[in-house]
Amino acid sequence: MLAALRRIGWSEKRATGSHRVLEREGWPNVVFAFHDGEEIGPKMLARLALATGLTPDDL
Repeated sequence: MLAALRRIGWSEKRATGSHRVLEREGWPNVVFAFHDGEEIGPKMLARLALATGLTPDDL
């Protein structure tokens, strides 16, 4: 998920532990708080997609 966000232009603004604040010009910052390899459920995936502009094609 994080790799897909980076491919569409998101970058890490800062990080504390597993929490990362991502930024992209023209979008509000998004807090990404998942461990690498952790499975993200469909509801959270939909929320992240809405907040970041991520589409199924981006994955």
